[in-house]
Amino acid sequence: MKKILSFFAIFTFLLSYAQIDNIADGESITFRIHYGILNAGTANLTTKKTTYMGAPHLYVKGTGKTTGAVKAFFKVEDLYESFINTGTGLPSFYVRNVREGSYRQHFETVFNHDNHTLILTDKKTPANGSKVVKSVKGVQDMLSCFYYLRSKSTSELKVGTVINMNVWIDDEMFPFQLKVTGTEDLKTKFGTINCLKIIPSVKSGRVFKEKEGVTMWVTNDANHIPMLLQAELAVGSLKASIEDLKNVKYPLKYIK
Repeated sequence: MKKILSFFAIFTFLLSYAQIDNIADGESITFRIHYGILNAGTANLTTKKTTYMGAPHLYVKGTGKTTGAVKAFFKVEDLYESFINTGTGLPSFYVRNVREGSYRQHFETVFNHDNHTLILTDKKTPANGSKVVKSVKGVQDMLSCFYYLRSKSTSELKVGTVINMNVWIDDEMFPFQLKVTGTEDLKTKFGTINCLKIIPSVKSGRVFKEKEGVTMWVTNDANHIPMLLQAELAVGSLKASIEDLKNVKYPLKYIK
């Protein structure tokens, strides 16, 4: 499931600081995950407006779990949380707490964007304590970068855009390059909607089969909601399709 939720980090970018004002309080997005021909699981993202350290923040929770036959031999229960400063679009606090088969991990990260450092705490093994890690300007986490992308205007996210970014994933910093390659009318369970087609360049050999083995389609509007994600993995292929939408700020425009 780490690979599934990593999609949201891969398809986002960093240009400059930006306010997040187009995400509704109580928004919920659910994806159905398919591994090859198998119905493998679900992933869900929810938002809540709150205050953190005295400043307005967006609290985002991401969950992922396996279902059906896949759950029988590989149980996944993942939880990701992020507190995002709505004035800057940058994360203040990030949690990754995952259970994937016999694998367990629980990290908490506090971001200090003033001096470009972060504090990483290993909650699974308290004896490891906390450590200060050197960061970079404008770093995002796996959830915050997804909502930072969505805060961009249609003029900032358009065909031909090529952008480099840095995202804090798990306990490491990863560089990505994103390309908006075109538009496409995508058929979904809700209807046909015009989408931007986005392809990132990723580091091969860790998760994905090819350097550019991932594609995502996001709505070509002010919402920039991901509707479909496809990836060729080192073993097999993975697809995440939109399953449910609630409390989206701007009405989706379907093609008749």
